[in-house]
Amino acid sequence: MTTVVPGRRTRRQSELLDRLLSLFLTQGFSRFTLDDLAAELRCSKTTLYALAPSKEQLAVEVVKHYFKHATAQVESAVARQTRHDRRIAAYLNAVADALRPASRTFLDDVARFAPARSVYERNTRIAADRVRTLIEDGINNKAFRPVDIAFAAEMIAHTMQAIQRGDIARRTGLNDAEAYRELASFVLHSLRLD
Repeated sequence: MTTVVPGRRTRRQSELLDRLLSLFLTQGFSRFTLDDLAAELRCSKTTLYALAPSKEQLAVEVVKHYFKHATAQVESAVARQTRHDRRIAAYLNAVADALRPASRTFLDDVARFAPARSVYERNTRIAADRVRTLIEDGINNKAFRPVDIAFAAEMIAHTMQAIQRGDIARRTGLNDAEAYRELASFVLHSLRLD
């Protein structure tokens, strides 16, 4: 079995992770065995073991891969904006765009599998902190009305966590992407200078 070297992936391994991600986003990961995945991807189990030593750890690697790429896309969207309101909108809408391909099956699998859920939770906390920074920058630059930043950040963080846990979907019928779009609208309207 090949030794897994975290952070160092060959082009082939990155392509395999992309293909696994595409598969997992549409079909989830809990129903697959390593044999199923090897057959689906037309590779050997040894090739998969080079990515992670077990199916469970492979699922975590794919979820990490997803968030790494999603973060890059989100930050790229923010970097293209100069106005503070557009930066927050770009951030939350880019999160919505990144979540759009994620099926309910994938999100449910992540929620049920503690190590994958932990990756999602960590990324949600980071996202909430990033939104807090964007709000603070807007307030400091007089682009937003003064609000209690700590309270606003907590409200946004709790909403983001409720989206991540699936609570918003269960209570409102909104999928995660739709919920992030609604959150963006709500945050922007509440920060507006009148």
